Amino acid sequence: MTSNQQVPSNEQWAELEMAARLAAKQAYAPYSKFTVGAAILDGNGKIHIGCNVENASYGLSNCAERTAVYAARANHGMQEVLAVCIYTPTPVPTPPCGACRQVLNEFGPTMRVRAICDGEDMIDSTLDLLLPGAFGPKNLQDAAH
Repeated sequence: MTSNQQVPSNEQWAELEMAARLAAKQAYAPYSKFTVGAAILDGNGKIHIGCNVENASYGLSNCAERTAVYAARANHGMQEVLAVCIYTPTPVPTPPCGACRQVLNEFGPTMRVRAICDGEDMIDSTLDLLLPGAFGPKNLQDAAH
């Protein structure tokens, strides 16, 4: 699959949503009790998951979206993210935080972003709308020329 194809398909969204819900069950959130699961779809059509992992030193905690990106890169050499699905067991969906938006931007500035929850509401957007005026690899390439 390449990013030129329409992504993700309904079947891929269903897989991403299921994977994000399952990932949330692996979350380590003893402090906030706020479990989050994320699933990303890479440029090769592979799904990678992540969950939030908290730490007693709160600043060292890691969000689900970043966990998914870091694991996909470390374990599979992922180079591009086409879509991310974030699940929270809440009545309303929770969008990715600013740090996650920045990390996601590194691998897919126009990726599709979907946040789902236990309620009927959903956030369905693109990263460039959620992170306007983003700084990323393109800025560094432009500066080099």
